[in-house]
Amino acid sequence: MGSVLSSQLLDVAAGELIALLARIFTAAGLGESDANRVADGLVGADLEGLSSHGVMLAEMYVDRLRAGSVSRRSSGTVVSDNGGAVVLDGGHAFGHLVGDQAMGIAVARAREHGIGATAVRHSFHFGAAAPYALQAANKDCIGIAMCNTRPLMPAPGGAERVVGNNPVAIAVPVDGPIPLVLDMATSEAAMGKIRMADKAGRSIPSTWAVQDDGSPTTDPRQAIAGMLLPAAGPKGFGLALMIDLMCGLLSGGAFGGGVKPLYGDPSVSYDCSHLFIAIDVGHFCDPAWFRAQASLSALHIREGGRAPGVAELLLPGEPEWRRKEAAQGRVRLDPTVAASLVKLAISLNVSAEPFHGVAPAGGMFNAKT
Repeated sequence: MGSVLSSQLLDVAAGELIALLARIFTAAGLGESDANRVADGLVGADLEGLSSHGVMLAEMYVDRLRAGSVSRRSSGTVVSDNGGAVVLDGGHAFGHLVGDQAMGIAVARAREHGIGATAVRHSFHFGAAAPYALQAANKDCIGIAMCNTRPLMPAPGGAERVVGNNPVAIAVPVDGPIPLVLDMATSEAAMGKIRMADKAGRSIPSTWAVQDDGSPTTDPRQAIAGMLLPAAGPKGFGLALMIDLMCGLLSGGAFGGGVKPLYGDPSVSYDCSHLFIAIDVGHFCDPAWFRAQASLSALHIREGGRAPGVAELLLPGEPEWRRKEAAQGRVRLDPTVAASLVKLAISLNVSAEPFHGVAPAGGMFNAKT
């Protein structure tokens, strides 16, 4: 048993944190297996150092479950099936659940047709995008997953939000344990990172966002009320726009301002759209050869020349993989996030283990070790 002050990060076993979240989600009305899947997704993000897509979202998820804007459904409904092209209505279920279903369908159709694509309308936040792309890569398919969000970024030179910082992930099959997966938002920084800085009372880099009049800021609250900046200027903006249109139009769902604020009125559905694509490598070449060549390419880059002062070269997905390996099944959790979990557990009348004797408003935290 260890004690840590509220200004320090808590060290918690991932399994116990998953169990706590699953109890909370189940008590809020989600089915047991679905609760475990969503909990596993949130904790998995924290293990990879992606706290903006991790446990900090639990309070907002429960608020939406209680308010009815997120449904308790386990899957979406097929509304259009044309061989390699499928459209799902997510029914406002958790994106983690619908995302698994949609990529599963895309992989199955890719086996048959070479390429499978599943567009999803009326869905909800699906966490980090990489796991869905990796779901395909682990089955010898190139996996692509993308999602739109509410408008958060201006056009280059603009002074109003017109497009979301829409994320995309691309994974290719490789040999060995280190995945090769690109997972990126199209903004310079994810809104979740700005919210984490706000909770922690930290400033943000001036390149992340601007105020609502377009002027620079390092204040996370001004950034949240203002606009995110696209990654690489017009390039990031253009990519975000194309993702928005592909997700929304192919699914017949929401795009642009039709997607509502994630942290807005919890009774109003988020209503985002997704697109999942699987390309079966075996329809083009020998999968073993593909994996070997992709792995050799990765090795060549890692062992390539380095600029002065650079210790090593990393590929997309490798930093997250390394953080997860180094975590050894334990999560470093912000005390404010732990306090929100205790508050949820108390309100839902479930055990708050592994946090015990913890005041939901803060103070001294005790975590089982």
